[in-house]
Amino acid sequence: MKMKKTASLLLSAAMMLGMASCSPAKQKTEDKAFKPALDTSSSCDIKIAGGYDNFEALETEFERFNAYYPNAKLVYTKIDDYNNMIGTVLNGNDAPDIYFNYSWMYGRDKYKSSIDHAENLADPALKLDLNCIRSNIILKTSDGTLPMVPVFSNTYGMLVNESLFEKEGLKVPKTYQELVKVCAAFREKGYKNPIMGFTKKETTSLFTLSIYPYFFSTVANDAGAVEKLNSMDASAGEYMRPSLEKIKQFMSDCSVDLASCDEIENNYEAVILRFFKGDVPMITCSGDTVSGTKKRESRSEEFIANPFKYTFVPVPMSDDGSVFVDMANLQFSVNKDSKNLKMANEFMRFLVTHRELSEMAQNKGLMSPTKDLSFNSMYAAFGKVPEAKILSPEVIGVTDDAVMQVRLACFRVGTGKMTVDDAVASYGKLEQ
Repeated sequence: MKMKKTASLLLSAAMMLGMASCSPAKQKTEDKAFKPALDTSSSCDIKIAGGYDNFEALETEFERFNAYYPNAKLVYTKIDDYNNMIGTVLNGNDAPDIYFNYSWMYGRDKYKSSIDHAENLADPALKLDLNCIRSNIILKTSDGTLPMVPVFSNTYGMLVNESLFEKEGLKVPKTYQELVKVCAAFREKGYKNPIMGFTKKETTSLFTLSIYPYFFSTVANDAGAVEKLNSMDASAGEYMRPSLEKIKQFMSDCSVDLASCDEIENNYEAVILRFFKGDVPMITCSGDTVSGTKKRESRSEEFIANPFKYTFVPVPMSDDGSVFVDMANLQFSVNKDSKNLKMANEFMRFLVTHRELSEMAQNKGLMSPTKDLSFNSMYAAFGKVPEAKILSPEVIGVTDDAVMQVRLACFRVGTGKMTVDDAVASYGKLEQ
């Protein structure tokens, strides 16, 4: 098993004096000042294991924590083939104190170790400020325990070139009809592709990113529909019909050019660099893709030559406003068998606050799991979506297997490989 370690980062006592000048602007949600609960001279090594190649944002949190505990050495370790190897690592002699976890691992035998080794972070004695996190992305377990806490979240939307909208005197659309009118207006002004997205594969394709939120809005309050979808009941295909018909309508209404979209090679860097050419007003993507934008500004000759303002907003697929599909991206668990359990829990108590979670998310470029999203202007539009339009797949209860069927159906209808009727009839039998 190959591992890559990054050096731990320690702060001097002088750093403590400079922290105030580095503090972010005052937030709507105020955190209580962190007060160490352990002996600040304590010495220990805290190992955090994950699947990221690098995690500079977490290392910055190490620095901030070391201002209180200068002798606590924190090291991040990247584990190759993380999802398959974490169980083995946790059962080994060099097990981490804190590790990545994911909601989809819960209840699956293959990932039982990642859950069984996790401490119950809902224990009041740990004093984690769970109230600062949006409740709909906190894992709901059958026994009420909490094996993991979200540190990043994710959603689907579109990057918007704000400078183009300002130049052409147009407003960023908030309803489907506004989206259709904006696309038409841009085409009249000579823009070949008012809206684009990745279309070569099913995974986070233009069709999934635009229709997925809409689909959830159609089944969110129908427990019977969710049950049939999860059981792969063939009749559940009918629950996809409104979304599949919406895809066809969207492709036509907004004159989406599939040939141009097919030139985008992947749903990450290629999407970003295509957007940075500066001639596309809107391009669909996930929060994961958004996280890579800042680093790639300097890799785009077009963006360097003509930089522009941009942001990330929901795709408005309904006439009554956008839906914010709220999902946990990455979660942390504490190894209950850690030899440094008290300090590991102390670091989690430090991290799980509005300020620290928001700071780390902004540094990473991902969406914060906190209730107040105003900390990062890139995601601020999602914080303005009414509560009734914020939907969580975890709360609704649609399984990953059911979601995959919907994604495959959306992709095939969107690309013209299947009719709506055929996709509906194929529910439960669609394969990648």
